[in-house]
Amino acid sequence: MAVRTWRVPAVVLFCAMVVLGLNMGVRQTAGLFLEPMTQDLGISRSNFALAIALQNLLWGVLTPFFGVLADRYGTGRWLALGGILYVAGLLIMGLGGSEASLHLGAGVFIGAAVSACGFPLVLSAVARAFPGRGRSLALGVAATGGSVGQFLLLPFTQVMIGSAGWVTALVILAAIAALIVPVAAALTGRPEAVSAEGADGGIRAAIHEAGRHRGYQLLNAGFFVCGFHVSFIATHLPSYINTLEFDPIVGATALSLIGFFNIIGGLLAGYLGGRYRKKYLLSGIYLARAVVITLFLIAPKSELSVWLFGASFGVLWLSTVPLTSGLVGDLFGARYMATLFGFVMFSHQIGAFFGAWLGGLSYDLTGSYTAIWVMAVALGLLAAVLHWPISDRPLAETRTPQPAPEQV
Repeated sequence: MAVRTWRVPAVVLFCAMVVLGLNMGVRQTAGLFLEPMTQDLGISRSNFALAIALQNLLWGVLTPFFGVLADRYGTGRWLALGGILYVAGLLIMGLGGSEASLHLGAGVFIGAAVSACGFPLVLSAVARAFPGRGRSLALGVAATGGSVGQFLLLPFTQVMIGSAGWVTALVILAAIAALIVPVAAALTGRPEAVSAEGADGGIRAAIHEAGRHRGYQLLNAGFFVCGFHVSFIATHLPSYINTLEFDPIVGATALSLIGFFNIIGGLLAGYLGGRYRKKYLLSGIYLARAVVITLFLIAPKSELSVWLFGASFGVLWLSTVPLTSGLVGDLFGARYMATLFGFVMFSHQIGAFFGAWLGGLSYDLTGSYTAIWVMAVALGLLAAVLHWPISDRPLAETRTPQPAPEQV
């Protein structure tokens, strides 16, 4: 008699959304703390941005490491570890009261936390639970969890900062992040439970094979741009809006709108990714990002134009994730998806490092974010070009079949 498990696909999908909602939602609040922390601690914006850039870099460096561990031993324990690191990082950031504690908490601990319970591990669990044609939509639904968290936590955090102060707000966020630990139990599972798709020569062979695949190389290069865009806007958009002399809630609302409309974008990307070639959808998304940023820069600034930008960019925000992760799964199968998507996330986070850091550096040097906005437009156009020629034929179909042994 088969043993029934409570970890059915619907439960896995819901809990994946919760983990990503807590992880991405808490992380996206960093920009709200820039001005109060720099004022109270007497540090520059570039130093604050450097802590967030370090977070992004560690997120990228450690993601392949956690991906390998998840593919070998299962995902649940590493997701729970991520929740514990998140709590520690937020408490150090809030209670340390110094520039060093900012870099240690926001940079090191939260950087490690986001990598341990980020997209590659969570989406690999979803991919195992949803094989076949339903995978792309399931990945899109799971990815929207990060947007739901962003939509709910950003205005909540801004209210907490305004009413109770940034230290109390960080302590409350630590308590919220602790929920990742019990929810991770639903996402346990060993990759051995999934039949290997194509030849299976182990993780090293999979990494080597992917590294020589031109489409995978282009996917890594394109995802660098996604990280640059997302990190720059998440870290500096509230501050940029404040330089236009709007109330701080306007910037927080813009980020919240990005989160809300990315729910639509993520679901739409997941749906379309199951019906159209993902590389062309990705090219379209990056081209649309360049257009939206350009229109925002040249439009008269008002609360309405800020919110329209948030809504428009929100549709494009993380809609790249189900398509990029889905393309990795299409090319190489789900067996080592956490590892291979982890390396793609590393490229994403190198871009995120530069997006966060250069934004702060540009403002300190010039008193303006204009140069980085222009750079974001140029990179969006470049990414649109890079994705178009990607070879998206599954690798298993391109392998030369071995001749059958002759029968005696």
